[in-house]
Amino acid sequence: MEFSVNHPILFVIAGILIAVVLAQSVFFLVKALRRSKQLGMDQKKLKKTMLSAALFTIAPAVAIVISVMILSKSLGLPLPWLRLSVIGSMSYETVAATNTLNAMNETLGASNLTAQQYVTVLTVMTISIMMGIWLVPAIGKKLQKGMQSLSNRDAKWADIFSISLFIGMIAAFLGFVFCDVSRLWTAEDGIVTAIKDGVTVEYSATSGLIPVCVMAVSALIMIICGLLMRKPKLKWLSEYALPISLVLGMASAIPFTMWLG
Repeated sequence: MEFSVNHPILFVIAGILIAVVLAQSVFFLVKALRRSKQLGMDQKKLKKTMLSAALFTIAPAVAIVISVMILSKSLGLPLPWLRLSVIGSMSYETVAATNTLNAMNETLGASNLTAQQYVTVLTVMTISIMMGIWLVPAIGKKLQKGMQSLSNRDAKWADIFSISLFIGMIAAFLGFVFCDVSRLWTAEDGIVTAIKDGVTVEYSATSGLIPVCVMAVSALIMIICGLLMRKPKLKWLSEYALPISLVLGMASAIPFTMWLG
């Protein structure tokens, strides 16, 4: 039987796992509502809060749907659907899948993955993202105590340390964005050659600037949204800034690709 990244059995497996996660969510929601009645909490306020929370999940869901569409070309629909429905993020999943495929001389966007390549990508994406889950019970309590102790001694340095950790995480993704800029200096006659499936493929040296330009556009749009959010009537943008910058950033990739090659 020929392997397909969109085989029905993969949809069934992904659907079962997602159904289990949804069942857990419903279980704890029911338990919470029952407990709220025991505590005498205002049920009307709770229902209003639940409705507001449900509405505000629409904006982040747009970004997730776009992410699934991007990854589905190479990985099919079941795997991105499962990864981004349970635990995962666009930035992590894309980097993990791209690095794994590059190690196998494939690129994100290839539509002819073998079963072995598919399982390799799935394993890397799943095990790597689970490190956060494993580390929380192992070092979470000690790390929290350490941060609290540092905050008690010097709150300013505690803030600097937290911000530094966040910047370090962002720097890892920035490396992925800038990794092909070196083509500008290493390419001969403005052309970069690579061997793919035994065939020599040529790329424009300036193509390495495309991710950088897309990032700059997305960042600019996010800044504009942040400035607009200062106005009371536009505070709703806080929930839609991410999908707006994501969509417009990806749209800008089209003219940049035509321009830079």
